Amino acid sequence: MNILPQTIKQIVNYGPHDYRLIKDAPLPIPQAKELLIKISACGICASDVHCHGGAPMFWGNGTSPSWVKPPVVPGHEFFGEVVGYGEGALEHFDVKLGDRVIAEQIVPCYKCRFCKSGDYWMCEKHDIYGFQTQDANGGMTEYMLFKPNSRVHKIPTSLSLNECALIEPFACSIHAVNRADIQFNDVVVLSGAGPLGIGMIQAIHLKTPKLFIVLDTVPERLELALRYGADIVMNPLEEDVVAKVKALTDGYGCDVYIEATGNPASVPQGLNMIRKMGRFVEFSVFSKETTVDWSIIGDRKELDIRGAHLGPNCYETIIDFFERKLFSSEGIVTHTYSLDEWEAAFEMAHSTESVKVLLVP
Repeated sequence: MNILPQTIKQIVNYGPHDYRLIKDAPLPIPQAKELLIKISACGICASDVHCHGGAPMFWGNGTSPSWVKPPVVPGHEFFGEVVGYGEGALEHFDVKLGDRVIAEQIVPCYKCRFCKSGDYWMCEKHDIYGFQTQDANGGMTEYMLFKPNSRVHKIPTSLSLNECALIEPFACSIHAVNRADIQFNDVVVLSGAGPLGIGMIQAIHLKTPKLFIVLDTVPERLELALRYGADIVMNPLEEDVVAKVKALTDGYGCDVYIEATGNPASVPQGLNMIRKMGRFVEFSVFSKETTVDWSIIGDRKELDIRGAHLGPNCYETIIDFFERKLFSSEGIVTHTYSLDEWEAAFEMAHSTESVKVLLVP
């Protein structure tokens, strides 16, 4: 039987550059149809780093309000164990005490036009764990609540801690690759071999395109890309990647370009690299705006521009891929820290020395 503490440690976001470790926060009490989860690990995402750094897309600017609602516990790449529940919660989620579980990062309202049409990941209210207080406190804590509208998935005991911690980011990776609609005869370029990029590499490899090229500026990540299925890797800081891709495609350019760097320079790079009528998938969260001449999209190339948001309907897929050994976590989780060490963890997550950084309470 679990003996629950009265107070817990958690990181709280009070505003840009103002995150604090609270060592005596009250244990959250689950209400009806809520689960109390003991967190096993929580990854630090690029969006967490950007939010901490004050990026306008999170905090607003002169024309848009703040999307983040502090004070809030950050973290959306979490998983843990069911240790408590409110009335009706076990039946509501079809779980039992002791189950390992993960909740998707979005908490849908199920009332807006998108939720009603089945496109729950585009929910108009758009509560995301780790950014909206009360409705969606996140996983950088010892214990958290899964809310009644959460989309909860059970995790088999066969998965390792690192695999479990990568379910959320790799679900996003699979969704982005699905958006690319990759065909067998395609030349595919992925820009960015960070944690989610490595997930995309594994998913693209399963799609078996004719030629698969990965771009990154970090040699260690390019080595991982080759290990996980890239045919060719290139460093944009060391060679003219646009010219080289065109040379490999009889001057036409790639069929598919997936942008997963968060670097504004990667966007015009892709627009110049992709062939006419190609498919450009934008996945990244940017810390600042990028500017391009939009005439290349319409008048010059008639491109198909697609966004990719979250990991809808992909959690069961990545869990299955891990179980069947079609995906691997090897070499991806590079650093783990305690909640007490959160500042060092965020600094490491922001550096090129890491791939995926975990907080393990």
